[in-house]
Amino acid sequence: MTYSLGLDGGGTKTECVVLDANGQVAGQGVAGPSNPLRVGFAAAAGALTLAARAALTSAGAQMTQVTAVCAGLAGAGRPSVANRVLAFLAAEFPQAFVHATTDLEIALEAAVGGGPGVVLIAGTGSSAYGRNAEGKTARAGGYGPWLGDEGSAFDVGRRALAAAALARDEGEPPTRLEERIFAALGCSDWDDLTERIARSTDEVFPAVFPVVIEAAEIGDRVARDILLDAATALASLADIVIRRLGLAHGEFALATSGGALGRTALLDWPLERSLLRFAPRARIGPLRVSPAIGAARLAKRLAASHPASDSRSTPAYGTED
Repeated sequence: MTYSLGLDGGGTKTECVVLDANGQVAGQGVAGPSNPLRVGFAAAAGALTLAARAALTSAGAQMTQVTAVCAGLAGAGRPSVANRVLAFLAAEFPQAFVHATTDLEIALEAAVGGGPGVVLIAGTGSSAYGRNAEGKTARAGGYGPWLGDEGSAFDVGRRALAAAALARDEGEPPTRLEERIFAALGCSDWDDLTERIARSTDEVFPAVFPVVIEAAEIGDRVARDILLDAATALASLADIVIRRLGLAHGEFALATSGGALGRTALLDWPLERSLLRFAPRARIGPLRVSPAIGAARLAKRLAASHPASDSRSTPAYGTED
């Protein structure tokens, strides 16, 4: 029995899926984050290894039985990063076809295979990616938290903390949102909070995201406004890709993916309404299979048209987180 292995690595976790020769899921594994730009290459490689081994153990398979591997990572949009990941995969799976690419490409593969469509990702970071019937691709976002990531969990968390800080400066009493944030983070006061942010920025802001959802669902106006702004920002990313690919007036699949979506109607519903304003005939819905499955399918599809000794990387921009 031979297998295809797909890896989906982001700023929060790494997922691995093993598909058997019939394309059925044989095993799965999870490990820590594997964005090389955020956690460093050594930690990213370690997470990829752990996730792959866990998935192979789950499948009862050996590494030598793997004939095709694809890793789609946030941060791998830079050719230097993708090539380094590719070299790592080739060393780990010397007998297999290996492919290193972005989280965007594997999400699009999960959504439409090699066909036309658009995928909108909102997790720790945010980005959109698409392909039209002519094979042209376009991307928007994915520049990391300091230049973008609009509407992401990081962005929502940062906006919530900024709103709480502004209210404090204006002498307003602590809101339910502020109280919930401090409780969730285990911080005693603002000095404690600012020190936590300085030490662990990448952990603090995304951790506030579920707190914003909770506050919004019990009627907190500030939290609801933040989620509404996030929906608008995410839709704008997709709109850029839709317009660049000439899809605005056509019918196409528009898939959503990432841990920030599918958690509350207060974000999902305004996002869908905004997307339909930009593309009225789009078929909007969540991915039906995971990006990790998309990665494994892409590995198998590419391996079928390349010798096993051949390997490729795709220097296309993905998300930076």
